Amino acid sequence: MRERIFYVLTFFLLLSVQCCAETSCADAALLARSTVTITRHFDETERLSQRPGVIGIQGAGWFRSPTTIVTVEHVANAMGLSTEDWKLLKIGDNQTVSVRVYRWLDGRVERLAVLKLQTAIATAQSIAIRTGRLAPEDRVVTLVSLDRNPRSVIGRFVQYVDDGNLAGSALLEVFEGENRLVIDHGASGAPVFDCEGRIVAVISTVMTQALGSPFGVIRISTAWGSPNVVSVPVQPLAIELSELP
Repeated sequence: MRERIFYVLTFFLLLSVQCCAETSCADAALLARSTVTITRHFDETERLSQRPGVIGIQGAGWFRSPTTIVTVEHVANAMGLSTEDWKLLKIGDNQTVSVRVYRWLDGRVERLAVLKLQTAIATAQSIAIRTGRLAPEDRVVTLVSLDRNPRSVIGRFVQYVDDGNLAGSALLEVFEGENRLVIDHGASGAPVFDCEGRIVAVISTVMTQALGSPFGVIRISTAWGSPNVVSVPVQPLAIELSELP
């Protein structure tokens, strides 16, 4: 009996250590001040002529400075942003700012879009960029539910991809409990941090499969132990990002 109790106590002690280690990875409050949702609402002309039935697009990004936000290319394109025209975007919950594309950065698997804001965001928090590569099993963290109640979600780095359709990407496995779709649509452009709070990648897409059922098509994630998030690594772009105004 004593031996059995010892094993039980050891299990709980190990579980407690793991829990504390998970929650201590990066400062969620600091990450929340650097990560932001971006939303573009289309006017009536755009809704009728270009995007029938779509009233707007929401994505995510991160502040490089109070006047620049970095996101992924497909978010900027879906919003109809360009280097020429200024268009209104909702930044976070309640700030509306005119924005245009300041610069495109070649991230191989997908370009990054640097957005220029006409009006500075006083609460914007710039954050350091990791210049070194990640190693397999390195822990990473990102934010979900950014609008009103942001919370951090821990994941792991799986591998860099050198060839094929995902060449140039960094593959991650991120989940919360049993939820492997905790990173979903609307998270495109969100930064991924290492445990020191430095940006290591930008979320590009979620890896899913479509499964037919009597109730329609169900979207399911990849298998446990395999990557489920494709991201653009920032390490090859560290110099260009550091030179942004």
